[in-house]
Amino acid sequence: MTGLQFFQIDSFTDRPFAGNPAAVVVLDGPAEVPWMQAVALEMNLSETAFCYPSSSAEGEWDLRWFTPIAEVALCGHATLAAAHALTTEYHIVGEITFNTRSGQLTALKNDYGLRLDFPADHLLTVPVVEAMEAAVNCTVEAAATGSTDLLLELGSAADVRRCKPDFRLLASLADRSVIVTAVCTDRDDVDIVSRVFAPKVGILEDPVTGSAHTTLVAWWAARLGPKLRAEQASPRGGELDVELVGDRVYLTGQAVTVARGNLLV
Repeated sequence: MTGLQFFQIDSFTDRPFAGNPAAVVVLDGPAEVPWMQAVALEMNLSETAFCYPSSSAEGEWDLRWFTPIAEVALCGHATLAAAHALTTEYHIVGEITFNTRSGQLTALKNDYGLRLDFPADHLLTVPVVEAMEAAVNCTVEAAATGSTDLLLELGSAADVRRCKPDFRLLASLADRSVIVTAVCTDRDDVDIVSRVFAPKVGILEDPVTGSAHTTLVAWWAARLGPKLRAEQASPRGGELDVELVGDRVYLTGQAVTVARGNLLV
C-alpha cells in the first residue's frame, strides 16, 4: 500500500475548515479490513472512506467507511467527500454509482454541488422516557428510532443549539448516534436544525451527518414538506438541501479539498 495518495475533504460546506472533514483513499482494488481500520484510526477523523473500481460492474465503485474504531454501514459526508475526490482529482464525469453495505448509492454533480441518492430511513415512534431527557439535559417533545439512530425532537432551535449531553448516558440509547432536532425559528433560510452525537462509535459530536438527514427528513416531511434546508449546528457547522422522493432521499451539498498526502506504509 506504500505511496497511496489520500485527500482530506470538508463536506457540506463551501469554505475550508467548516463542515465535516473526511479522509478519502482511492485504491486499485480491495484492501484488508485491519489495514483500513488502522488507517482510519491514524486519520482520527469521524470517517475515512475507501473506494476502488468495482469488480461487479464496469464504471461502478465499491465504497466502505470507517470511524477510528469501527466500520459503519452508511455515511453521508464521507460519500460526498469520495464523490468530490473522484470528480475533482480523478476527473470522473457523470453519475457515480457506489456499491456499499447499504446498497447502491449514487452521486451526481449539479449547479448546487453534489447530489447524493440515499435510502430513506424508516422510523418507529417510541415513548419519551426519563433516560432520554437525562442524556440530553433537556425536555424531549417526541422520540423515534430509525435503523441505527435515535431521534429526539426538542422544543426549540435554541434547545438544540445549547444542548450539553451526558455522553455516557447517550451511548446507551442508540446503536450508532442520537439526533436532537427542532424546527428552525431563528433563521429565515433554514427549515430544521439538528445536532448528532455518537459516542458509541467514538464520535462525541459529528460536525455534519449526511446519513442522519435520511432520518430527519422522514421525521419532518409530513409537517414541513418533502424539501428542506437543513442546518447541523455543531461548532464547525454545515448546511445541506434534503428532499424525500418516495423511499429515497436526495442530499445536496458542497465540498472543499483542504489537504493531499501520501500513505508511506
